[in-house]
Amino acid sequence: MKNDLDKRGEILLETLPYIKKFWNRTVVIKYGGSAMQDEGLEKKIIEDIILLKYVGMKPIIVHGGGPEISAEMKKRNKVPQFVNGLRITDQETMEITEMVLSGKINTRLVAEINLIISGGPGNKVKGIGLSGEDAQLLMVQKHPVKELGLVGEVEKVNPEILTLLLEKDYIPVIATIGVSYEGVRYNINADIVAAQISIAVKAEKLIYLTDVDGIFMNPSNSSTLISSLSIEEAQELTNKGIIQKGMIPKVESAIQALSGGVSKVHFLNGTRPHSILLEIFTDSGIGTEITI
Repeated sequence: MKNDLDKRGEILLETLPYIKKFWNRTVVIKYGGSAMQDEGLEKKIIEDIILLKYVGMKPIIVHGGGPEISAEMKKRNKVPQFVNGLRITDQETMEITEMVLSGKINTRLVAEINLIISGGPGNKVKGIGLSGEDAQLLMVQKHPVKELGLVGEVEKVNPEILTLLLEKDYIPVIATIGVSYEGVRYNINADIVAAQISIAVKAEKLIYLTDVDGIFMNPSNSSTLISSLSIEEAQELTNKGIIQKGMIPKVESAIQALSGGVSKVHFLNGTRPHSILLEIFTDSGIGTEITI
């Protein structure tokens, strides 16, 4: 029993320098994929993010919802189609996307945050849901690939609303719908949005919760996990075809974030409980980080 208690104490002490280092720093968490399909796992992720807030960090959640959008489309006999990983979005698909992202997932995540943190005396921390349309947070232009339809590219991020909310102890939860200067709403890739928001709020960290443990030298061999990469090394692995498929746009977005001033980008397995805490607050970490 004593050894067990000593070990727990050592683990808690290991977090101290990281809590000091990241106090009052902003961290953007991109949340989506399989981790969003498990109700119990989703609760654990939300608890981890709330803990970041209570130890002095300023978390922002940017969420996707691809699997749930595709499921809703199939219910309406629409076949999801993609070009280079981007969803072809006609008007009906756009309406489904808005309903799922803003009306369903965003509402659910905010409710989960507020349920977990409710009941404390004098508790000022709250979750709040946003779309990129709110306060012109995400101004976009139409994607140049015409066949994608209502898919947008981020033209400008207006972070004022996020700054105000963070100062008032809110945890912003952002659905990735943007609007053009002509008032047209667009679907935007959540990885790109997370990177652009990270730059705009001068985030210390950008965390991608993925379906794998990180980046591997050999994707078929779990023992080849790469714990740390520079931008140049990440680009080299992409050019060699070692970074593949859905990880490519994530790595490209990560490089954009780092080039824009974000200190570190982390790729974590969102299906592993407490991966965020293990990566940020322990010496060994758990996923892959990319640095300048």
